[in-house]
Amino acid sequence: MPPTPGGSLTARKSIGLVAHDHKKEDLAQWAKFNQDLLAKHDLYATGTTGTLLERELGVSVAKLKSGPLGGDQQLGAMISDGRIDLLIFFWDPLEPQPHEPDVKALLRIAVVWNIPVACNRATADFLISSPLMSGEYERYLPDYEDYIRRHDEPAGDPKDDAALGGAVVPLRPRHARPSPDRTPGGENIGNG
Repeated sequence: MPPTPGGSLTARKSIGLVAHDHKKEDLAQWAKFNQDLLAKHDLYATGTTGTLLERELGVSVAKLKSGPLGGDQQLGAMISDGRIDLLIFFWDPLEPQPHEPDVKALLRIAVVWNIPVACNRATADFLISSPLMSGEYERYLPDYEDYIRRHDEPAGDPKDDAALGGAVVPLRPRHARPSPDRTPGGENIGNG
């Protein structure tokens, strides 16, 4: 299905700001240069990046946990909930990150929910200087209804719903991984 309207962004955007250790100074310099523009928006940042930006900019920054301690996941949840409109993420492509799966998940969820993402200074410059930053914008949201229907169907017998007061509580999601001692088809491969 084609994307549908539904992501109306106001002139005041919610911006997520993240930087890996070797990129924090670069993000701080970029933010200082764009201080007047950033002050017109709501800013959210992970861990020490938030503290650094708040000190550099003199504006309030909502600080989440440090990235490796769950901050990237918090930001991803905010994107999924429609509470972040734009992500500026200066990540370090030359240093391995202990929380690399979280980094990948954050970038993935930004693409899933069709929000603009800048991973370097040049792209951040293009985004922040766009005329769309100062006005309203109708963001198109992908239609995931088919996906949700396929993956979130209840696993129990619908007749059992009455015993739960009509609530559907899946006991085993259809997409659950098999136990390590069983194949995806359910055959036992354990030591026996």
